[in-house]
This record gives sequence, structure tokens and C-alpha cells, in this order.
Amino acid sequence: MPRFFLPQTLAIGTALVLPEQIAHHIHVLRLQPGDTVTLFNGEGGEYTASLTAIEKKRAHAEVKTFSPHEAELPYALTLAQALPEGSKMDWIVEKAVELGATALQPLAAQRCVVRLSGERAEKKQAHWQGIVHAAAEQCGRNRLPHLGEVTDFKRWIAQSDLHRRILLSPRGSEPLSGWARHHPPQAVTVMVGPEGGFSEEEEDLACAQGALMLSMGSRVLRTETAGLAALAALNAVWGEL
Repeated sequence: MPRFFLPQTLAIGTALVLPEQIAHHIHVLRLQPGDTVTLFNGEGGEYTASLTAIEKKRAHAEVKTFSPHEAELPYALTLAQALPEGSKMDWIVEKAVELGATALQPLAAQRCVVRLSGERAEKKQAHWQGIVHAAAEQCGRNRLPHLGEVTDFKRWIAQSDLHRRILLSPRGSEPLSGWARHHPPQAVTVMVGPEGGFSEEEEDLACAQGALMLSMGSRVLRTETAGLAALAALNAVWGEL
């Protein structure tokens, strides 16, 4: 059944006007009045709705049922990703949502080639938020991961965090998967550097703030691979993959 994110209050019996973006997908899928779609607003649970009319730039539907179904992990995973080059962040955001990340934190680190600020940062933020919505639609999640604003690494690492912070580095004391096997499922923040990794100064600063420095094994992974591999490894070891 097609799934669509609709950021508004949903309730059984409500008549809805679906926006142009959803109407476009309805046309592409060649849905007809009477067909059923799934709607969610990111606040938990999902609704079925019956299409009542389809126009060129909008569609109408009536909410029929509610399901409390959730696809969230029983522990919180945050991916703190230093900005990579090109469109790599798009891939990282999409796949992190699919892997169950509850929060995504873009970071500006010393070795980042990409620098975002002002209007450009706002446009990127909106673009990534759209990817979060689309990924949640695709993978069946009914709650949206929090997407933080791009933040300087040094300022961010100085903030308190109730999660276990793990910084991925070839200098790590042991592989992440080995650590996970000896620790129960828990809230974790995984930090991934840009191309070239975090600087030694940043790694030392993170460790001084209580972060645990771990590796991803004997191979050096690209920045767009490391964080996703880490999320997958934690989920696999802790029985959620």
C-alpha cells in the first residue's frame, strides 16, 4: 500500500486535501478514487485513508482507520556525521533513516572541504529534511528522526549527551562490533569524520569529553560507508537486523 508523509493532525473520519506532491505520486501510481493509501504525520502510528477524488494538483481522501504500528529500534542511535563532499550526505541521510537512526547531526569538522552557512545551509537543511521524509515513507517508519542543524564539531562535542559517544577512528582501541558484543543495547551516538577523518586534536578533544574511540576493523572505510556500517553492526549485534 502506498505510504505518504502528511505533516498535519490526522484523525479517523477526517476529510483531507492532499497536497500537490502527494497528488503527483498518486497520478504516477495510477491510483483511482476508492483506492487506499497509508498516511503518517511523524508523531507515531499510521492511518489508512480512502481516496475520494483525484484532481491534477491535489487529491481528496477520508481517514478510515488508525494503527499504532511502529518500526523503531528499542534503543536510540544518533549518527553525528562530519560534512562530506558532493552529494554523499544525501546517501548517508537516506540510509541512516532506513537503518533506524533516531537522530542525525551534521558536523563541521576541521578537515571538511564543504562549508555551509546562511542561506546555503538553510537550503541544504530543507533538502535533507525532504530525504528524511521520503526515506521514512519507503522503509515503514512512522516517527521521523531528528535532523540537527550543521554545528561546529568543537562546540557540539562540548555539549552534554546522555548517550554513549563513540568516535570511529583507525586509532580506535578495539573494533566497534567487539565492543557491542560485550555491552547491552543502549543509546549510542556514533561520530564519523569527513574525508581524511577527524584531526588528532578533535579526536583528543572528544576523548577528553568522555567519548570512546573505536575502529571499524582492519580496513579504512570511506566517510559515506563508515557511519552506515557502524549502525548496521550495532543493530546486527544487538539483534535488530
